[in-house]
Amino acid sequence: MSRQELKVLLRELKKWSAPATVLLSLYVPEGRPVADVVNLLREEASISQNIKLKRTRDAVESAITGAIDRLTQLPKIPPNGLAMFCGENFDSGEYKCYMFSPPEKVLVFFYRTDKNFHTEFLEDMVEDSEAFGLIIVERDQATIGLLRGSRIEVLEEFEGYVPGKHMMGGQSQRRIDRLIEEAYDHFLKEVGEKVNTYFVPIIEDKKMRAILLGGPGYAKEDFYKGDYVDYRVKKLILQPLYDLADQGEVGLRDMVVKASDILKEQKYIKVNNLMDEIKYHLAKDDGMVIYGINEIKKAIELGAVDSLIVYDDPNNQELQSLIQKAEGYGTTVFVVGSELPDAEWVGKTFGGAVGKLRFKLL
Repeated sequence: MSRQELKVLLRELKKWSAPATVLLSLYVPEGRPVADVVNLLREEASISQNIKLKRTRDAVESAITGAIDRLTQLPKIPPNGLAMFCGENFDSGEYKCYMFSPPEKVLVFFYRTDKNFHTEFLEDMVEDSEAFGLIIVERDQATIGLLRGSRIEVLEEFEGYVPGKHMMGGQSQRRIDRLIEEAYDHFLKEVGEKVNTYFVPIIEDKKMRAILLGGPGYAKEDFYKGDYVDYRVKKLILQPLYDLADQGEVGLRDMVVKASDILKEQKYIKVNNLMDEIKYHLAKDDGMVIYGINEIKKAIELGAVDSLIVYDDPNNQELQSLIQKAEGYGTTVFVVGSELPDAEWVGKTFGGAVGKLRFKLL
C-alpha cells in the first residue's frame, strides 16, 4: 500500500465509531507466526461468548471471524508486517474488513476491540515521523498520548482503584495506610508498563523526540522519581513537569500549549499559532487574510501569501493544485485534517483554504 492510499484509508477508518467495543484493530510485526495470531483470535472469540448483549456479541464475533478468515489465507506475515481493521457500522449496518501491509514496518504486536479503530501506529507513516510522548498521571487516573505533526492522539485513558483517606486509628490505620500505598504503587507500575508498551518501540525506531509529563497533583513527581518506566523513556522526559487540571484529550492539549516554548518548531504549535493570527486579522478586518481558491492563487503569484492552511482532501484536485502552486512560490503550507479543532471550519467556511498575507492587496 502506498502512503497516499494509506492516507485515504486512515481518513475512512477515523469515521467509524460504535457504541460498544466491537471494532477490531490488529497489528502484527514480521516474524510472528500466522498460526499464533489465529489461535489468539480464536481464544478471543471464545471469550466473546460471555458478552451479555446479543447485538454487541454478534458484532464482536463477526469482526473476529472476519479477521481469522483473512489471516488463514496467508502463508506468513509480510516483511513490513500486517495491519487489519474489521467491524460493523452500527448506524448503517455496513461491515468491512481491511487487511494490508503498510509502507513502513509494523513495530509492535497489538490487538484490541474498541469503540474506534486504533490507527495511531500508522499515522507517522503519512505525516511527520518525529513524535513527542505525552503522559498525564494522577493517583488513580492516567492518559497516554502522542503529539505527531499537527495531531494529538489519545493512545489510552484509564483508571485504577486507589482508596482515599480514612478515619481509623491505631494498628488499623497503619495497615490501611500501607494498603493504600501499595495500591498507589501498583497503579503507577501499571501506568509505567503501558507507557513502555507504547513508547519503547517508537524510541527504538528513533522517532521519539521527547516526552512531556504532567498531572494535577503529586503523582507526576512520584512517577518521574520512581522506577516505573524503561530507562530510555525516562531519559526523554523533559523538565518541568506540568500542572494540569484535566485528563484525556483536553489535558493533553493543555499540556502541549503549556509546553509551546519547547515545542515552538512543532507543526501543531505552528498551525495553532497561525490560526490564532488569522482569527485576529479577521476580527480586525484589516485585509491581511486571503481565502477563495482563485483569489489565493492570484495572491500567490504576486508573492503576497506568507502562509496557508489547507484542509486535507486528496480528492479535491483544486486544493491539490493550490498546494503545489503555493509550495512552488515558497509559501509555507500546512495541510491539516480532523486532528486540528478548526480544520472543519477551514473546510466549510473558506472552501478548504485560508492564508495570511505578507502585505495588503490593493
